[in-house]
Amino acid sequence: MKRLFTVLTIMISTMAMAQNGKAITEKKTFSRTTSVSAEIKADPAIIWKLLTSALDYPRWNTTVISIEGTIAAGEKIRLKSTMAPKRTFKLKVKEFENEKCLAWGDGQGTRIYTLVNKGKGITTFVMNEKIGGFMFPMYAKHIPSFDASFEQFAADLKKEAETIQNTRK
Repeated sequence: MKRLFTVLTIMISTMAMAQNGKAITEKKTFSRTTSVSAEIKADPAIIWKLLTSALDYPRWNTTVISIEGTIAAGEKIRLKSTMAPKRTFKLKVKEFENEKCLAWGDGQGTRIYTLVNKGKGITTFVMNEKIGGFMFPMYAKHIPSFDASFEQFAADLKKEAETIQNTRK
């Protein structure tokens, strides 16, 4: 219950901060949080399927090179992104609430995807990632900004979900 409350608090504050596909980054001494949100004219089920189909990511998402593994509660995945194409991120799926919340991460950060069904075929998508820790100040300057990548991810997801939604009409 405490975790759900935390997720909801992040989601609400993120929605107020990052709207219309524009990423926002908040920097602190021991952490950095980047968030983006987008209104998507598609059912949550369509968006959820895109977010949880690992092998399909490279087809619709220009920020992802590959994801290996199964995106499901407690599973481990291996992700390669365009931001660091030579690095494979080994991540664990930490939260998995069907059509609502997905979170994965490692010891240095967690990315949370949240879907809010607004009704009438509109879903608010929120992506939030917090990275950091005690040693963060020592390596923070070597981590590039996530803003452009987050904005592209949200735009790619919106485009694909709305395309799928429109073909079902």
